[in-house]
Amino acid sequence: MFLTARRLFDGRTPQAFDDWAIAVEGGRIVDLGRRTASLSPAAVVDLGDATLLPGLIDVHQHLAFDASHDPVASLQSLDDTALLRRMRLAAQRALAVGITTIRDLGDRGYLGLALRDSFRSGPEVGPRILAAGPPLTVPGGHCWFLGGEAEGPDGVRQAVRDRVAHGVDVIKIMATGGVLTTRYGPHESQYTRAELAAAVDEAHAHGLKLAAHAHGSRGIADALAAGADSIEHCTFFTAEGVDADPELLERLARSDVAICVDGAFLPGADAPPADIRQRVDAIINNHRTLFRAGGRIVCSSDAGVGPSKPHHVLPHGVVAFLPTIGMTNAQAITATTAVAAEVCGIADTVGTLEPGKDADILAVAGNPLEDLTAIHDVIAVYTRGRQARPDASSPR
Repeated sequence: MFLTARRLFDGRTPQAFDDWAIAVEGGRIVDLGRRTASLSPAAVVDLGDATLLPGLIDVHQHLAFDASHDPVASLQSLDDTALLRRMRLAAQRALAVGITTIRDLGDRGYLGLALRDSFRSGPEVGPRILAAGPPLTVPGGHCWFLGGEAEGPDGVRQAVRDRVAHGVDVIKIMATGGVLTTRYGPHESQYTRAELAAAVDEAHAHGLKLAAHAHGSRGIADALAAGADSIEHCTFFTAEGVDADPELLERLARSDVAICVDGAFLPGADAPPADIRQRVDAIINNHRTLFRAGGRIVCSSDAGVGPSKPHHVLPHGVVAFLPTIGMTNAQAITATTAVAAEVCGIADTVGTLEPGKDADILAVAGNPLEDLTAIHDVIAVYTRGRQARPDASSPR
């Protein structure tokens, strides 16, 4: 099969000429280059005046949450069969807008792994899923109801080993509290630096990356010092607002840690709570500072946690958030494809369009390098060379 279109952005480098062809065989890209007249029309899928891009990667979702006003109660009302069915629909809605890889950073009962394996080996076309299983949290801590309670260095090591035995793709730990549970506020640390370091050490010993949920400055600093591979949110919350230590910002920018900012919100959806709204400008300013200083920033969605965070919302973050911190159109796409693949540890498989990689391909009308909103105008989505079915129920 050959996919042809007028333009191509490989995830790294804008191309100088028009009329492209990507050869796909066995679910992988085997060649790409300028379209020639010698291609057999029977083997060509001509997408016309479109741009071929790598599939988008959302490095932070929660397929188990339903993006309602009370996602916790909704989750707790379902048995595993019903919850898995809902997670499947959420994943398909994400795929329909071009999200070909989802890193699910917290589920119940390892259901994300079941869905991952179903898409991987079954007949249904679905996104690639990297699943963390139940996130590590202290007893009664943030998202305790997902079943990941653990404490003490030995306790978190054992919790990591348990997840390795289940076959997870990444380890998630709640360094600070969050907004879905009340025992610890987002600014308050849940784990000590020693506990975080034990979790990182155990994850790395098994070849897994560790993602640390961290809002407060102390939790961010401890996660950085412990060697976390990514810091999720990184908002620098205090009890009353936002306060980032310039020295900590500098250390973050100098490090190789990925800052995974949940900057995607659905326009027109219910506004976030007042205490969050008043902090947004300060959060954006801090991330702008990090980006200008060389920090590795990617945009994620934290999809599922509220009405403004449906599972197909990531493209809105690409368009509306990343340019506000200083990214060009090309940098915004790169951050959500090539760099996001590096963050997930799968850059040898996806993230760019090049021979040998999986054929995870998004085709959009127009030229997103000139007008980034073109990323919303999806023509076709392919994952491992198989075309996803359009889903008219997925608003953009």
